[in-house]
Amino acid sequence: MAITTAVPDRDGLAVLADRVGGFGGPVYAAIESMNGARFVHDQLVWLPTPTVRAERERARWRLHLVRHRSALKNRIHATLLAFGHPCPVSDLFGVGGRELLARLELPGPWAADTTAALYLIDELDHQIIECERALRQLGADHRYVPLLMTTPGIGWVLGFTIAAEIGDIARFPSPTKLAGYTGLCPRVYQSGGKDHRGPLAKNGPKYLRWALIEAATHAARHPVYAERYRRTKTRLGRQRGPKVAQVDLARRLAEAIWHMLSTNRPFAPAGAA
Repeated sequence: MAITTAVPDRDGLAVLADRVGGFGGPVYAAIESMNGARFVHDQLVWLPTPTVRAERERARWRLHLVRHRSALKNRIHATLLAFGHPCPVSDLFGVGGRELLARLELPGPWAADTTAALYLIDELDHQIIECERALRQLGADHRYVPLLMTTPGIGWVLGFTIAAEIGDIARFPSPTKLAGYTGLCPRVYQSGGKDHRGPLAKNGPKYLRWALIEAATHAARHPVYAERYRRTKTRLGRQRGPKVAQVDLARRLAEAIWHMLSTNRPFAPAGAA
């Protein structure tokens, strides 16, 4: 283990960064509480402001509610399947689906459980609508959301989520850094001059990864990205192809987002392809 120190100013940090860059591995550091510690902390560590934390909480709470609603709907579908009841309607929780559920004669306690689940789904629908209304109002005034909504696959909900999770785009010096922050890049193991690609790193906020993957699902059908998605999926085969192609598009979207937010310009197909 090597121990090194640095003067707590801009030049000292530059010299320190040059030293540790040659270690070729993870670097663990401690900031001593002394004169200059606040400057060092502000230069090396970014912390979200109260405003950014509030934005993240609003977006994450909506996703939390949606996941609970999906779990309840899946439970009702599983109950119908367990008792041999087909689902001839496209939306089991629309008008026709509710009428079908009302006619079913499920044994107890499954009948009571289904009734309770439907009640909770209705309550979650109300809460999600209220949450989305607040997000839409906040997103209209956000400096990043209107730009993000010009990107294929990104609507105002995903745009607000991505903007909140990124925070200040200036803290990422390059599109590669932002893509790395998303955790959508594979781990790289170096040995004997060879690079071995492993699974996705999955560092960084999981909500940002979710939003980019969700956006990539829709962007795969957009003319800008459809051909790239098709080529990657075909090259890697039916089993791995779709998932890898989706992650590949999510990384491309992250790189395009960096250029957009850094230059304050809307999505430009030629710059992202």
